[in-house]
Amino acid sequence: MTSHRAINLLAGLAAATAALPLEVAKAQKSTTPAVYTGIVKGVAVGGYDPVAYFSEKKPVQGKADIALVHDGATWRFASAANRDAFKANPAKYAPQFGGHCAWAVSQGYTAKGDPLAWTVADGRLYLNYNKSVQSNWEKNIPANVAKGDANWPNKVKAP
Repeated sequence: MTSHRAINLLAGLAAATAALPLEVAKAQKSTTPAVYTGIVKGVAVGGYDPVAYFSEKKPVQGKADIALVHDGATWRFASAANRDAFKANPAKYAPQFGGHCAWAVSQGYTAKGDPLAWTVADGRLYLNYNKSVQSNWEKNIPANVAKGDANWPNKVKAP
């Protein structure tokens, strides 16, 4: 092998190696799902109707036969009217941070979001890991929202 060819080969390997951290970062980023579906496999918000948090001010279990697929997850609704409202404006009703725990996202990582530990603040739905974490979240919602918004989705680490 000539020295010129060896130098070209080494330069190519160096370029490929330099790009590797970027590819690893992309792969790691994709491990954090856009919508948390860990409570009920493939189903957002643990099967609860996201519109009901706004219209009824409480969690209401959705029905498997009144559902739609959005962002790679199945969303269930208590009524066809709620399903249609969500379909018309999913950003209005879907929980922030993909339904992951809002406190965790504000701290730079993801954790499960529990549909029974919820808050609607400034017209946005937030889920937390549990009621205890929710009480910490609620101590300073504006600051926690700002931190979460700054972290989501690019600066959070998968658990």
